[in-house]
Amino acid sequence: MPGEYTVIGAGQFGKAVAISLATQGQSVMVIDQDEELIQEIGPEVDAAVAADSTDERTLNELGLRSMSAVIVAIGTGSLEASIMTTALLRQIGVPRIIARAVSILHARVLLSVGAHEVINPEQEMGNRLAVRLVQPTIKDQLEMGSSNLAEIVLPERFVGQNLRELDMRNRYELSVMAIRRGDQVLANPGASETLKAGDVLVVIGTPDAIRRIANMV
Repeated sequence: MPGEYTVIGAGQFGKAVAISLATQGQSVMVIDQDEELIQEIGPEVDAAVAADSTDERTLNELGLRSMSAVIVAIGTGSLEASIMTTALLRQIGVPRIIARAVSILHARVLLSVGAHEVINPEQEMGNRLAVRLVQPTIKDQLEMGSSNLAEIVLPERFVGQNLRELDMRNRYELSVMAIRRGDQVLANPGASETLKAGDVLVVIGTPDAIRRIANMV
């Protein structure tokens, strides 16, 4: 069942979030004070509104309490607007507020005024790039609390063995969620699946466990 989302801020990050949600079949409304940005994003989403998100009456009139989530994507141009908007959203009872932070201090303030979740896309992309540079055998990695989801190039020593023989969960403390083989993705592969050269494993495990496997390549 499609969700309903509002993205506040139609800059590069907000636009990307809004269009991605829309292409996945979600109902999306975008709010920004810049009418040119609203006109640009309008055809891509269900609703685009030129409005001041720091005005409590406006937020109430737009019915944001009924949204699955509201994403505060206001960038570095106005930290005050970002913080004020987040506080007002919490005050009017929005059930899930995800706010973009541009620094550690900004993140702390956003959490303190009511954000349920804070993201820093620049920091996350920087961290992911650093991991790829230091360990190129890790194709990509996503933090999930104490565990990470990662794509790892299959170590040569694993070629020709199946998942039962490797016993990844007990021997390497990793769970194999999928295998990417060329253009094909084998989701939830069976224990008898034999691994081939060039396979990329999609695994879940601790950062240390992922690093140990990546270092085998």
